[in-house]
Amino acid sequence: MIVDTLANHHLYHALHPRLSVALKHIANTDFSPLPVGNYPLDGENIFVIVNDYHTKPREVEPFEVHQKYIDVQFVVSGEEEFGYLPLADQTPSKPYFEKHDYAEFDYESNKAEAAFIPLKTGMFALFFPGDMHMPGTSCDPVAVRKVVVKVKID
Repeated sequence: MIVDTLANHHLYHALHPRLSVALKHIANTDFSPLPVGNYPLDGENIFVIVNDYHTKPREVEPFEVHQKYIDVQFVVSGEEEFGYLPLADQTPSKPYFEKHDYAEFDYESNKAEAAFIPLKTGMFALFFPGDMHMPGTSCDPVAVRKVVVKVKID
């Protein structure tokens, strides 16, 4: 997992060629006027999800983990926190769903080990396969516009 500001996106381009494309796209696109929805960037290899929502309490959200995609989560406006912990020997509360590339893990079983980190406007987080994460939380509901770019790693 990596957390940084968009001003430093260039530092991560060498990690994966598709990740470089995704970060450049985020840096060069004004997502404010775009309608909520999914946008292909490179077919199934890279696609963009624009979403508006209100944050929720930690207790109602599951942790998730992916196997095939890196999540690039960029906050366009608002602020949230996300839970994070490395995937160890936990058993998912919902098994891996290949079509949408995720497994879920319940909050109660993992809350003692999790760190919760703020993600503010202009910041992004990179979640790699094996990074358990719980996006979209806060103590009080906050309106957030967030872009998630899914980057296939095969």
